[in-house]
Amino acid sequence: MEKIRRAVVAGYFYPDKKSYLLKMLENFIEENAEKEKAKAVVVPHAGYIYSGKTAGATYSRVVIPETVIILGPNHTGYGEPFAVSSHDKWETPIGEIEIDKELVEKLVEKSRYLEEDTVAHEREHSIEVQIPFLQVLKKDVKIVPITLEGYVDNPAWIEIGESIGEVIKESGKEILIVASSDMTHYEPHNVAEEKDNYAIEAIKLLDENLLIQRIYEKNISMCGYAPVITAIVASKSLGAKEGKLVRYTTSGETSGDYGQVVGYAGIIIV
Repeated sequence: MEKIRRAVVAGYFYPDKKSYLLKMLENFIEENAEKEKAKAVVVPHAGYIYSGKTAGATYSRVVIPETVIILGPNHTGYGEPFAVSSHDKWETPIGEIEIDKELVEKLVEKSRYLEEDTVAHEREHSIEVQIPFLQVLKKDVKIVPITLEGYVDNPAWIEIGESIGEVIKESGKEILIVASSDMTHYEPHNVAEEKDNYAIEAIKLLDENLLIQRIYEKNISMCGYAPVITAIVASKSLGAKEGKLVRYTTSGETSGDYGQVVGYAGIIIV
């Protein structure tokens, strides 16, 4: 029997009716945007009303290949700390999306940290919210969902990043890495913007050590530091040269509350 991971935040983070969801995505995806081949993207994972435009603008500017590795932080604390989804398919209101099982096996074999697990993914939203964008932009896309949990300068991120890079090279396929992360949480807009620009600068330089240093230095509360650090390492091993900021916003621009915002950045790594 197939193991299908059912949508858990449909109706909360994004619409649970297919027609409403497709209409919303239509407003976020920029049809005429010029696309380029990217090694990775950094995209936010909040409710679509807050961060959907930023995610959509970022996805609109890259070619979506046949397989996408999605790295997300584990907010729930459930399951293995470095968990590759061992489901067969994931489901959203748009339909089912297949897991690239071959790539899953190769990643688990290559990395001494990554383990197959379903529990870590059961209630986690950071990967789920990315999938509808991919389903709309690339009909038969396959995914490899990976949740990561641990402290900021954990050496596991480097090893996992290098393993992902090696597996992508060995596959001979075009594979995009998605690093799912929101930026600063619940600080005034001007403070969040200043801190986040400091972190974004390090990401654009593809300097994972500088990013780690700056997160500690300014106490930057970006939740997806592990996915972003891992994606930087993997991208550099695949020949990436720079990161480019597509869009930066905060929740204040939607809610009108600039006293306590969450920051959202869309970055392309090429």
